[in-house]
Amino acid sequence: MTYPLLVTKRMTDFPSDSHTLERYEATGGYKAARASVGMTRDQLVEAIKNSGLLGRGGAAFSAGLKWSFLAPARPAYLVVNADESEPGTFKDRQLLERDPHQLVEGIIITAIANEVHRAFVYVRGEYPKPARRVQKAIDEAYAEGYLGKGIFGSSYDLDVVVHLGAGAYICGEETALINSLEGLRGEPRLKPPYFPAAVGLYNKPTIVNNVETLSNLPHILNQGIDSYKGLGHEADTGTFLFSISGHVKKPGNYELPHGITWNELIFDIAGGMRRERRLKTWIPGGASAPWFVPSDHLELPITKDDTAKAGSMLGSGAVVVMDEATCVVRAAERIVRFFAHESCGQCTPCREGTSWLEMILRRIEAGQGREVDFDLLLDVSDNISIGLAWPPRMTTICPLGPSAVSPIISITKYFKGEIMTHIHDGGCPLPA
Repeated sequence: MTYPLLVTKRMTDFPSDSHTLERYEATGGYKAARASVGMTRDQLVEAIKNSGLLGRGGAAFSAGLKWSFLAPARPAYLVVNADESEPGTFKDRQLLERDPHQLVEGIIITAIANEVHRAFVYVRGEYPKPARRVQKAIDEAYAEGYLGKGIFGSSYDLDVVVHLGAGAYICGEETALINSLEGLRGEPRLKPPYFPAAVGLYNKPTIVNNVETLSNLPHILNQGIDSYKGLGHEADTGTFLFSISGHVKKPGNYELPHGITWNELIFDIAGGMRRERRLKTWIPGGASAPWFVPSDHLELPITKDDTAKAGSMLGSGAVVVMDEATCVVRAAERIVRFFAHESCGQCTPCREGTSWLEMILRRIEAGQGREVDFDLLLDVSDNISIGLAWPPRMTTICPLGPSAVSPIISITKYFKGEIMTHIHDGGCPLPA
């Protein structure tokens, strides 16, 4: 099978000057931004609604519909979520480093559509090079009159500020990100009343969009809505970036339409399993997502709805593949340990529960597990995510706590025998 939309370039394959203004404009850059200056808010919002563009940050909510919710109070703000910290995700890094002007153009279009005159780009603390690249692109745009006073010779003013975070995972959640931007602790806010579109940055209406979401906007306006919709699946329009890592022969970022199967993605596109081992399991949407297994999900179409019906999510496009030599208890413990470490501590079920889950898993992995530990894992998980269903019924303000439950649900559902082998035989039968 051929994939005409497939992008297989590694970062080293890109032109060395792909991040510069000269290269971007040579390929039609800022054409859409110039056109947007002469468009009204209603025209831009309707265009993005009709394009079917889904947010690429994890929630997969309609970008145009999100814009339409912006409260009428002014000033309003735009916040770009570049805090890419979900384990397994590395697509935004490539966009920031290799094509920052595409993001800047997307910012301009979004700002005009939402009557915003001040935008902030919140970059993950561990991304100093991407932050420098974005700042350089913004400086070049200012120098050309694409940002600042009277952009593109119009009467519209727009300023953009780059803000480097301090490396907290929780600041990828939009209200925690807003808190951090305001100089407060990176803790999520309650919704309601703090829906950003109504009460966001500085308690003003705020649009929060992901890097990949905004990077789609120039192409929608340049290609036209019908052309953009024709690129992908009828329900999930356009192309999506997949960050594939783990035990595959060809890990990397791939730009593909939704609608292909997991079999095609893992074996045809990513080259199949290293060392010719068998596929054991994979995480379809970053560490927060429940896992899939070959017997149930290999021929499942990759779409938002099909994945949700199967009990997981596509999230931010991070696919982590594990082969038959993987200890699922060890893998789950590493993920839970991450979430326990990154908990902001605001909600008791998350603050206490994630640490308990980590301790129980570590005990089982070390060969000191007890029969009761299997039920104890489920009991603690149920106090964080009631019913152990997906989407989760949360006892916390944000999804971090339930995210730590996802690997527990997965291994107890699909790999109970392996867990019990750890308990009965005093440790993992697989090599460390």
